[in-house]
Amino acid sequence: MDTGTILLLAWLALPVPFLITTIVVLRKLKRARKETAALKERFGPVVSVEEERAKVEAQIAGEKAEAAEGIVTARLEAERNMHEIIQQTEAVQAEIVQVRATYAEKRKHLTALQEQIAVYDERLAFAELGVYEPHFDFGDSKAYKDTITTVRGRQKDYVSNKIATQCPTDWTVDGSKSKGQTMINRQSRLTLRAFNGECEAAIANTRWNNVVAMEKRIRNAAKQIDSANASMNLTINPKYLELKVEELRLTHEYREQLKIEKEERAEMARAEREEKKLLAEAAAAEKKEAEYQKLLDKARLEAGTDEARIAELEAQLAEAHAASERARAMAEMTKSGYVYIISNIGSFGEDVVKIGLTRRLEPDDRVKELGDASVPFGFDTHAMIYSEEAPALENALHREFAERRINMSNMRKEFLRVSLKEVEEAVGRLAPDASFFTDREAQEYQETLARRRESLEAQIQQDKGQLLPAEI
Repeated sequence: MDTGTILLLAWLALPVPFLITTIVVLRKLKRARKETAALKERFGPVVSVEEERAKVEAQIAGEKAEAAEGIVTARLEAERNMHEIIQQTEAVQAEIVQVRATYAEKRKHLTALQEQIAVYDERLAFAELGVYEPHFDFGDSKAYKDTITTVRGRQKDYVSNKIATQCPTDWTVDGSKSKGQTMINRQSRLTLRAFNGECEAAIANTRWNNVVAMEKRIRNAAKQIDSANASMNLTINPKYLELKVEELRLTHEYREQLKIEKEERAEMARAEREEKKLLAEAAAAEKKEAEYQKLLDKARLEAGTDEARIAELEAQLAEAHAASERARAMAEMTKSGYVYIISNIGSFGEDVVKIGLTRRLEPDDRVKELGDASVPFGFDTHAMIYSEEAPALENALHREFAERRINMSNMRKEFLRVSLKEVEEAVGRLAPDASFFTDREAQEYQETLARRRESLEAQIQQDKGQLLPAEI
């Protein structure tokens, strides 16, 4: 028997549990061999752990070197970019400095041009050059007119005496001084013709809103003409220039004085009408007093007259007598009258009041007159102060709120932006016995507001009614 047969027979002779255990072990051994073969096939290229670690470390070192080289390259690139940015920034800053310098130069030139334009542009003149301040105080137009005539006479003297222009250089033409003087005389005439023409145009067109511009226009014309004559050393006499400026100012103030006198004549006419009306009212009051006196005398003579009727007539006579005395006093005394304080919230707003004076026997008529068709709503009266020195009281109240005037140019416009509380305090100091009412009835204004609200509500209701139920 061969060896394999013997081993087989020996194996079969073993007990069954042992055989089963042996079979299980053999199967596990077979499975382990397969797994070992798979691992060998998978990790076949790996000769050893140390070699694999060295290989991995070398790979990591190479990657680090590449990363370091990339960082260095990136740094160099960033430095180059930063250098370029710095150069560009410096170039831009230099350009900004240059632009600013150019802008300052051009701005200066533009300002000079705008100033020259303002002299000729009426729309810019008043806003750019400011308000004219008066140089004379004659008080009436005739004095202004006489002074203008005097100034023009002095100008003619300058021209006649050939001192309106100046030329200190003795010119010669073809070696002749007389020919040189003839040349200067001709140029002087041309210079004066140009300058006088410019002055006449400025003076003729001067108004309240361009008088400062016209003065600068005259001075600018003299400067330009002198510049044109610089080669001949010919200039306009500064004193002659100032005479032209003086004529311009006088002409302007003369025209403004004419306006003032026109307004004063209108005010005087109004005062005269009021005075005539006062005289008429005094005469009417006296007539009414005489009628009541006749009725009372008649009642006393008649037998059986009721005592109550006599007492009533006596009271009416006393009232008529008081009215007659008041009317006569106001007609005779030019300083007596009523200082009124009124407001019109619908027309001018909350804190606007008018402080004025009237000498009418019925001062409320003046308030009604002010609230005519020239304003949308009537005035509310807050105080009606009778005084025998009414103008003084009115002026004191105006001085109290001088800086609160709405119109700072025309003092006859008596509207002030001030609260009723402040006016009440001033009246309490200046006229302690006067009554002051802070209520603003403003009936027409309040009714207008109410109607507007009603109209708006009706429109809203109408719009709601036109909407579909799903839309409401």
